[in-house]
Amino acid sequence: MTATPDAPTRTYEVRTYGCQMNVHDSERLTGLLEEAGYVAAPADQQADVVVFNTCAVRENADNKLYGNLGHLAPVKAARPGMQIAVGGCLAQKDRSEITKRAPWVDVVFGTHNIGSLPVLLERARVQDEAQVEILESLEVFPSTLPTKRESAYAAWVSVSVGCNNTCTFCIVPSLRGKEKDRRPGEILAEIEALVAEGVSEVTLLGQNVNTYGVEFGDRLAFGKLLRSCGEIDGLERVRFTSPHPAAFTDDVIAAMAETPNVMPQLHMPLQSGSDRVLKAMRRSYRQDRFLGIIDRVRAAMPEAAITTDIIVGFPGETEEDFLETLAVVEKARFSGAFTFQYSKRPGTPAAVLDDQVPREVVQHRYERLVALVDEIAWDENKQRVGRTVELMVAEGEGRKDQQTHRLSGRGPDNRLVHFTPVDADGDTVPVRPGDVVEVEVTYAAPHHLVADGPVRSVRRTRAGAAWESRVTSKPASVSLGLPSVGVPAPLPDDAGCAVR
Repeated sequence: MTATPDAPTRTYEVRTYGCQMNVHDSERLTGLLEEAGYVAAPADQQADVVVFNTCAVRENADNKLYGNLGHLAPVKAARPGMQIAVGGCLAQKDRSEITKRAPWVDVVFGTHNIGSLPVLLERARVQDEAQVEILESLEVFPSTLPTKRESAYAAWVSVSVGCNNTCTFCIVPSLRGKEKDRRPGEILAEIEALVAEGVSEVTLLGQNVNTYGVEFGDRLAFGKLLRSCGEIDGLERVRFTSPHPAAFTDDVIAAMAETPNVMPQLHMPLQSGSDRVLKAMRRSYRQDRFLGIIDRVRAAMPEAAITTDIIVGFPGETEEDFLETLAVVEKARFSGAFTFQYSKRPGTPAAVLDDQVPREVVQHRYERLVALVDEIAWDENKQRVGRTVELMVAEGEGRKDQQTHRLSGRGPDNRLVHFTPVDADGDTVPVRPGDVVEVEVTYAAPHHLVADGPVRSVRRTRAGAAWESRVTSKPASVSLGLPSVGVPAPLPDDAGCAVR
């Protein structure tokens, strides 16, 4: 699409649901649209093109999409030329069902052909009929596509796409396909290019980063990749998500501990603490192995913060099984957890298992689990009070109240800290997202820390300068679903896959 005097530039909005992989895919979608001549719609204006990048892991994802499409139907009817596109995992799953239930949708595209979006939009406009294109396998690795990154200083970098696991509750492998690995040189070249643009933090993404390298015959490739990241000048922080306990090896722990810019933070999905339930889930590890990994990580990195995913109410889960999960949570002492009530997804083996747990039982167990997770996380956070921590300042305005104006940042362990940007004299300290500050923690809550004392030091960074340069020319924001700083960040309530 090229703008002419008779065809003004069209605007777009991308709405993202689900995991970090979807957020990164949305950065590619915005890059594709802008390369095709579209511009981001101002926040107070209706876009000419609305793109939904969907999740399919939980039932709520379906309801949310079709509810949003219903809200847009009268808007589209009143705006000739407006287009709606639906992509992502739910599009891959539902395919032409979307245009049957919402015939005002113009384009449906899958997880393997996000690069087709601009062409499909133009074809739908010219032919005046819906375009549905779903590829069954990946033809071009998506990192080769143009990308408009939401953050100037922190970036997602895919090491692989797809998954070779067969977890009975998960629909992701059928939607994302088998694992495809990028070569290490391609990944490192992308990171080096990002650092040259001002990025100081990267998060390596994969459905199962521990199996990275299997496709090209190197089972130790992920640990080697972490060590190589440590050799990139200007790259200050490296994170990754998500590993799988079955494939987690000691060489990765050593690489984390011995590479200074790899952060002491690990997101390790548990899913259940019951060996019986783990077997039914086809999770090829058991409680002892999981806790053994946690012990070895903490032995190598005593300050490591470990987070997890847990599913409550998997078919056949008994009260004894659930108590096993609570026992693992108490032993592991997670700094946080994404907790989910089991959601039956058609097409997964678990959907047809007997002994589906009654909803009221699941709800009660869920509440007990959340209470324990929060209690432990709060206790762990209280131990940080009085400590000095180095924060990378995050985007956004932080928290406001009548007494103070706080900004936010994340420590090396990825804990969120709200801080007051003042010096010892009470004067405002100018800091930018991407800059680094030292503060003393003064208060702990279950999900965040507070540093209300004076900022002890400020380091203005190239990353902060990159952010400052971007905002002076950035006309609008794209509605990505997750912040680009740190992993894990608060996920939407339909984000059950969480790249694991």
